[in-house]
Amino acid sequence: MSFDPLPRRTFLERFLTTTVGMLAVAVFYPVARFLSPPRVEEDAGSRVLAGKVSEIQKEGWKIFPMGSDPGILVEKAPGEFRAFSAVCTHLQCTVQFDKNSRRIWCACHNGMYDLEGRNVSGPPPRPLKPYTVQVSGDDIFVSRV
Repeated sequence: MSFDPLPRRTFLERFLTTTVGMLAVAVFYPVARFLSPPRVEEDAGSRVLAGKVSEIQKEGWKIFPMGSDPGILVEKAPGEFRAFSAVCTHLQCTVQFDKNSRRIWCACHNGMYDLEGRNVSGPPPRPLKPYTVQVSGDDIFVSRV
C-alpha cells in the first residue's frame, strides 16, 4: 500500500478555503436569520378584550392590540362603538382619532377616514379593515370579521 503525500501548497489552499468558508457561514448565517424573522401565524377568528365602556366614554377612542397589529376602537355615538385595523392603508402608519373633526386621522400624510372606516381625504387608497364589536356589560370585545 502506497501513500502519496498531498503537496504542501494544495493542502494550504484547501485548508484556507475551508476555513474562510466556515467563517463566512458563521458570520452571515446569524445576520440572515436576524434580517428574516420567523413568521408568526395568527388565529383568523381571534377575539380580544379591547377595553371598557367606561374608559372609552372618557376619551372617545382607544388603540388596542389585535394580534400583532394595532386596532382602533371609536365611540361613534353614546353606546355605539366601531372598531377597525389601526394600520393606515397608505404607508402602514398607526392612525388615531381626531376629536375635533370626529374622524380617524393618519398623521403620516394627513389621511382621513370617517367613522365607518371609509377613506375620505388624503392619500389612503382603501378603507380601514373593519372588526366586529360586541359589548358585554362594561367589557368591549373585538373580533375579526
